[in-house]
Amino acid sequence: MIRTPMAVPHKGFALAPQAIEVLPDAVAYRTCLLERIASATRRIVIVALYLQEDEAGQEVLDALYRAKAARPSLQIVIVVDWFRARRGLLGAGRQPGNAAWYQAQREHHGLDVVIHGVPVQTRELFGVLHLKGSIIDDCVIYTGASLNNVYLHRFERYRLDRYHLFDCPALADAMVELVRSVLASTATPRLDLPEQPSTRSLRGDIRRLRARLRKMAYPLPEQPASEGLRVMPLLGIGRGNPLNKTVCALLAAARTQIVISTPYFNPPRVVMGEIDRALARGVNVEFIVGHRTANDFYVEPGQPFSASAVLPYLYEDNLRAFARRRQALLDSGQLVLRIWNDPGHTFHAKGLWIDQRYSLLTGNNLNPRGFNLDLENGLLIDDPQGQWLAPREAELQGIRRHAPALRSAAELGEAGEHPLQVRKFLKRLRYSRLEPLIKRVL
Repeated sequence: MIRTPMAVPHKGFALAPQAIEVLPDAVAYRTCLLERIASATRRIVIVALYLQEDEAGQEVLDALYRAKAARPSLQIVIVVDWFRARRGLLGAGRQPGNAAWYQAQREHHGLDVVIHGVPVQTRELFGVLHLKGSIIDDCVIYTGASLNNVYLHRFERYRLDRYHLFDCPALADAMVELVRSVLASTATPRLDLPEQPSTRSLRGDIRRLRARLRKMAYPLPEQPASEGLRVMPLLGIGRGNPLNKTVCALLAAARTQIVISTPYFNPPRVVMGEIDRALARGVNVEFIVGHRTANDFYVEPGQPFSASAVLPYLYEDNLRAFARRRQALLDSGQLVLRIWNDPGHTFHAKGLWIDQRYSLLTGNNLNPRGFNLDLENGLLIDDPQGQWLAPREAELQGIRRHAPALRSAAELGEAGEHPLQVRKFLKRLRYSRLEPLIKRVL
């Protein structure tokens, strides 16, 4: 049977090369975000997995309230995951969650900085709000970073992400329109107001919202953009969604180079199949993956153990098995595996670089959960004339800075060297035959 590759999308918004700015690091992102908030005149729509009650989160929320006080007509909406806002940090015991802080801040300031919670599923385990992209006036700020001390490099530690600014009013309008469509649902209550409904009472609304989300899409121009530089927003939730299809189409379209960056090495079968087919046709493939100690779930030996602390070891085991089966490709240099590790810091940069043409920005971890459960999005940059190659390459080199290439799976060590608690947990998991299920939801 002849396999027909899927087509890469072509409808999008035309851009001049200078309309895209790449910020180099989290400090630059924090500075830019605060400056843009302070100078906003019409609208601020911030979308993130969470806005954390810590020093960096307080700095952002204070800036938003100052902007609202200075310009009362300024529309400010923050959108975060419903479940994440109503619980504490994993492994930190029972906590009231960020929603209580949002309510206290609104009562203190007495201003309308609106904060909505979006439940993508009836349980957090089976799907969260993983949309990215904030809009300030006509600027889109696209990053996978949430808003807390580490993501914003408020103190010593940072979590590396990607940070892009698009000066494109039409793209900004399209992304705002999508957010409005999501918030039109009764399943998305305000978190800054007291007396919130229970998740149980919202279950019917949440199911209806998820069904609507599967049919939603960003409004796009009727005609394809010119043959120059353009950007295409993509939405994804559930199997076979446009974002998933585009990822697979990009991999299938590659002729010379594929670069994939993800903090969690757990590719879905469809992605792994496209990777192997690309290798078979001679495409150079490079992965940039975080070291287990650069994983945000990593727990130092001797610290309190939780089930989530097993995840970095699961991802490392996946990578070790992948490398062992393809050692000949590593030896030839056609396959390159880079392990990002800046000791004390963590890695969260995600995306695809295909040939010298396509760049995909996304919060999708390119794993089964991202492909099937969470609400995801992405921005596909199409550069058929090579107008944006220099900033693209500069960003990629920055991500590679702390990511030396792996020569063989042996450099990752052996699974038998994992901490005792991790080995015991993984052994029980494998005996119970639940490991494939766990990999689908974590």
